[in-house]
Amino acid sequence: MTTLKVAVIGCGSIAKNRHLGEFNSNPNVEIVAVCDIVEERVQEVAEQYGTEAFTNYEDVLKIEEIDAVSVCLPNYLHAPVSIAALEAGKHVLCEKPMATSIEEADAMIEAAKKNDKKLMIAHNQRFVTSHQKARALIESGEVGKIFSFRSAFGHGGPENWSADGKESWFFKKDEAFIGAMGDLGVHKTDLLRYLLGEEFVEVASFIETSSKEFADVDDNAVCILKSESGIIGTLAASWAYTAGEDNSTIIYGENATLRLEDDPNYSLIVQYRNGEVVNYELGAIQSNEEGGQTTSHTIDHFVEAILENKEPLIDGEEGKKSLEVILAALESMETKKFSQIN
Repeated sequence: MTTLKVAVIGCGSIAKNRHLGEFNSNPNVEIVAVCDIVEERVQEVAEQYGTEAFTNYEDVLKIEEIDAVSVCLPNYLHAPVSIAALEAGKHVLCEKPMATSIEEADAMIEAAKKNDKKLMIAHNQRFVTSHQKARALIESGEVGKIFSFRSAFGHGGPENWSADGKESWFFKKDEAFIGAMGDLGVHKTDLLRYLLGEEFVEVASFIETSSKEFADVDDNAVCILKSESGIIGTLAASWAYTAGEDNSTIIYGENATLRLEDDPNYSLIVQYRNGEVVNYELGAIQSNEEGGQTTSHTIDHFVEAILENKEPLIDGEEGKKSLEVILAALESMETKKFSQIN
């Protein structure tokens, strides 16, 4: 099988904890370059993986042998660097949120089409076993009509694991553009779209900065979402859950309630209307805390999509749809009105 030659652009925590390790573990991949503006950081990573270090991404994109790149940069650089990589003939795996505007997202999608390259957004929640099982149960009709949901993704904040702590780009509006909603809320938006199998059409939100006085982005958000068939529910995204991570989703259906990642022992609990309860042990969810699963499966899926020339599960269009919900939530907070989602 062909060996895919990859570069990782940005060597902060997400690259170190996910991308680099997972690329390195894939037998069909060779990491040929790593890049970061912090020379000490990139040299350390290059030494660890026995590869070449760069401090300018444009130099990386000039290397012809590179087939694909991971873009693990601050949010405001996702679109320009991804587009430059696609224009240079590289496949791109971009961290979320894919962009800071719909215009940027469209430009990324267009660049991928024009250059006939794969563009995948690193929404990893679709690869969690409990989430995949829940989708199958919903698709099969076993849960019946879906009435409502509630989903949360929260932890103590990026300062606890980001490479730069409280000085991290995560807290700077000009680099992050959006806080907990972009970091965590967009993941849950993507998951809910995947589970329900339909799009959201309307959102109302409260998006605040309440726990990080040093930040100029949101750290605590609650949204009410309505889908095209009329399913309503809540999504919470927070950096204010100081006692531990919450990554749970509950789906309320006609015949059953699905509790996902809501119990320390069972990753999926199905509570049927007739009183029957089925507990599934499906392995731990990916997490920045101890005990999370060791692989996100995102990297392997990206590699497989390239080698087998198939469209990745979360392509640019999918990434854009999840971004649209987040942008509409921001608009709702600003206007104090419901926002329509295109």
